[in-house]
Amino acid sequence: MSAQPRLTRPDPYYSQQVAADTGQRLASAPAITSAFDGAPAALLDATADAVAALHPALSALASALHADPETAFEEVRSARRIADLLASEGAEAKVGVHGLDTAVRSEFTAGSGGRTIGVLAEYDALPKIGHACGHNVICASGVGAYLALRRVAEANPGAFDGRVVLLGTPGEEGHTGKEYMAREGAFDGLDAAIMVHPYGYDVAEQVWLGRRTLQVVFTGITAHASAEPFMGRNALDAASLFYQGIGLLRQQMIPVDRVHAVIVEGGTRASVIPERAVVDLYVRSKYAETLADLSHRIRDIANGAALMAGVGVQINWDKHPPSLPVLANGPLTERWAISQAARGRRALPLGVVPESLAASTDFGNVSFRVPGIHPLIKIADSDVALHTRAFADAAASDAAYAAVADAAYGLAATALDFLTDDALAEAVHADFVAAGGPRDIDALFAGLQ
Repeated sequence: MSAQPRLTRPDPYYSQQVAADTGQRLASAPAITSAFDGAPAALLDATADAVAALHPALSALASALHADPETAFEEVRSARRIADLLASEGAEAKVGVHGLDTAVRSEFTAGSGGRTIGVLAEYDALPKIGHACGHNVICASGVGAYLALRRVAEANPGAFDGRVVLLGTPGEEGHTGKEYMAREGAFDGLDAAIMVHPYGYDVAEQVWLGRRTLQVVFTGITAHASAEPFMGRNALDAASLFYQGIGLLRQQMIPVDRVHAVIVEGGTRASVIPERAVVDLYVRSKYAETLADLSHRIRDIANGAALMAGVGVQINWDKHPPSLPVLANGPLTERWAISQAARGRRALPLGVVPESLAASTDFGNVSFRVPGIHPLIKIADSDVALHTRAFADAAASDAAYAAVADAAYGLAATALDFLTDDALAEAVHADFVAAGGPRDIDALFAGLQ
């Protein structure tokens, strides 16, 4: 008997080398500085005290969310837990806002008002593996920042002016809950928006890819595969040609771009020419413009495959709206790094962690509308990847709960910097305009619906 084929394991050398190279860049990376003063030290000290007082409740929230994970748009108990914690602090919360049943909103005005900043919280989990992206940490951090700012404002009337909005944003995993909320006015009136994400490194800025989804349906003509195959038109042939065409395209793709595809339908019996085949895809790119270009290339390949096989094709883009790349605001990013230095963390600049590790987030859609940041905070070893069971375990660790305190302080401190430092706020706006914002998101993908 011939030997059975064996499963070949991926060679870990490249990953190990990437980690080694990252370590070298980390050792030599300069500290991030800021040209702005930010908030007064007394306000920041009061914020640190408020976070410390809130930390047991925030850890309990993160733990409860982790123990009871709910997937996208089904976060009923999670939203209620947030609202209950806010109520215990005397903060009114609305559940079921901006078009989504599990979205949460709370806000307060300090002093005479002024600029408005949004603090965002995610809390959806992944199917079957729970909080393997650490959204329980995101949620507790955002809620903690909001409540800390509220405590500081109540204890120090007139210490700062501004409006702070907490937005609980459902449905990030595989979806674009923030885009749905944006279309219902969630981010109208905000001057900036901030949130934080757990990771294997402390990173002030990292590449996040734009992402689109599509489904391609090929429709042919069924026939007996032996008696009269010439009377059929094989939809699976088209799907196969499409899949191969994507593979050939990869040589010409931008290095960080990604296309993932699965053939979810391809016939029912080998003896019958398949009349229907369905391919589901994710398309990702570093820039909004290159995401649009890659989308056009994928469309052309689908049409070409259908033409070669003599079948019809229907291309269904974006059952859920696209996720855009994150436009990280430079001055706000610098203030985040300053806040983390105060907590004993070193937030790394862009380029230390390889962009090849990039994923996607619907916060990009927010960052195209208002200035924003989406930094990362370390809760696990650097070799523990997002969306794994190991990261889910890390999201309920002592390191995760410590990160909640540091992240809550960082978000609150960055918010105070923005609300109290007029020169900083002007620089934040100028940086946003220089990056091309605000942008018309629908116009980017015109003609591809």
